[in-house]
Amino acid sequence: MSNKNVKWLFFDLGSTLVDEGPSYRLRVLEAIEGSDVTFEEFDSKRKKFAEDLVCGDKEAAAYYGLTLKPWRCDVEDIYDGVKDLLIGLRNKGYRLGVVANQLQGTEQRMTKWGIIDYFDFVIASYEAGVSKPDQEIFLMALDKAGCKPNEAYMIGDRLDNDIFPAKKLGIKTIWVRQGVVAVYQNVPSPEYAPDLRVDNVLDLIKIL
Repeated sequence: MSNKNVKWLFFDLGSTLVDEGPSYRLRVLEAIEGSDVTFEEFDSKRKKFAEDLVCGDKEAAAYYGLTLKPWRCDVEDIYDGVKDLLIGLRNKGYRLGVVANQLQGTEQRMTKWGIIDYFDFVIASYEAGVSKPDQEIFLMALDKAGCKPNEAYMIGDRLDNDIFPAKKLGIKTIWVRQGVVAVYQNVPSPEYAPDLRVDNVLDLIKIL
């Protein structure tokens, strides 16, 4: 697929630029504490639920009758190489935005990670008052960017939250098949299929 008309790259954060693995593991360990459910059992069940285009942790917790504590953003960090990736994409002439489901304080965390200055705008669900897969959050991104849908890629790890709703609006899509959810999601039908896919976010520099 030609990228010559693409001016903007809209990024998800969790499991796309940010490693959610430590947060997920901590959340599960806290949930199973005092029960006879092992981490491996919980994780296996979560993966099966993820095949049906959900995150899977809430569904697995309900299956075992467990309570999940709030997500811990404080133990998250960006993947190795992300800064160099963003610099490389900017040097290629792309403008970057964030479209992400995030808890309060997204821009502060991005500042701590040292990546805030690479982005032209940040639309995070807590502050925006709308979350993916609601198409309104993607429309907000197009408005902020001042571009047409076919002039942007939505880049994210989840078919249900990132790829499908963006495609319905005519935004091009790249599925990053990494992290705790993506590699277990199945493409159920053509309308869910991304335009491009990579197994590591750092590979974006090779295809864009």
